[in-house]
Amino acid sequence: MRNFLATIILGFVLFSCDSNRVFDSYKTVPEQWGKSEKIAFQFQAPDTINKYNLFVNLRNTNDYEFSNLYIIVNLKAPSQKETVDTLGYEMAKPSGEWLGAGFATKENKLFFKENVRFKENGTYHVSIAHAMRKNGSVLGVDYLKGITAVGFRIEKTKE
Repeated sequence: MRNFLATIILGFVLFSCDSNRVFDSYKTVPEQWGKSEKIAFQFQAPDTINKYNLFVNLRNTNDYEFSNLYIIVNLKAPSQKETVDTLGYEMAKPSGEWLGAGFATKENKLFFKENVRFKENGTYHVSIAHAMRKNGSVLGVDYLKGITAVGFRIEKTKE
């Protein structure tokens, strides 16, 4: 019972220390991430005054076959205005050592947009798809192995 209580208290302390977090959600990727599978999130605009940083969070294992990752992120405002970005990230050092935190599973917090001011109140929608392909190939990789979860996070900027 004492260990259980200590675990609950530790979790609460760690959770409450993240005071800049406004939204943070993950979706588990079953087995493999198909190129036509969009990982979707929705959130309420926190306000239209303050600035926020937006992140894509990824968890990967040693089964991930690449040293980088390309993704397409679609951000749709309540007015249905869409912003689509293709983003590239390094996932490993040139030596092959994975970037990110963790042991068997690495967690990466990747910048999507900085200093964003939400211009509209209401519900925003985000979808994330991978855009990976092998060198010299025009066709995309059908299924990515080793990505176990994709997340989206919003943090209030520190001013």
